[in-house]
Amino acid sequence: MSETIHELISEADVAAKIAELGAQISKDYDGEEIYMLCILKGGVFFMTELAKHITVPVSLDFMSVSSYGSQTRSSGNVRIIKDLDTPIEGKHVLVVEDIIDTGRTLAYLLDNLQQRNPKSLKLCTLLDKPEERVTEVDVDYVGFQIPDKFVVGYGLDYDQHYRNLPYIGIVEFDEE
Repeated sequence: MSETIHELISEADVAAKIAELGAQISKDYDGEEIYMLCILKGGVFFMTELAKHITVPVSLDFMSVSSYGSQTRSSGNVRIIKDLDTPIEGKHVLVVEDIIDTGRTLAYLLDNLQQRNPKSLKLCTLLDKPEERVTEVDVDYVGFQIPDKFVVGYGLDYDQHYRNLPYIGIVEFDEE
């Protein structure tokens, strides 16, 4: 089986949306410091670009959480592979995610983080697939709502490939 990638969201549209999100986040956190928490690996591209557009002080940290493996659908089994480097108690935490589909992983993660007593806890995602949601999560900042298609690019992968595409593309699998 091979795959073909079709552009869904252009590089220019992704860049414009990230700048817009950065401006809104900066306004909402005016006078505060944000502890930006990136969910690895896919969120790295998004968070680094987003941070460039935020005008309030930020600190960065990373977590690695897995529910996919090499599959195209979430398994529902969430594992924390890499935890935070510093405590988040009393901090304004902004979780930065590449995509939210079923919501299972984020619901688990947000519950876990809430138990660590942050001052506030918000969620920002580049892509949202509301049709896929099986567990509700409150998303504070959404870049794009997308259809229920498997997407790659801008940090999102298929079996560790295509993360480096500068746009968001839909993967179509070809039978051979």
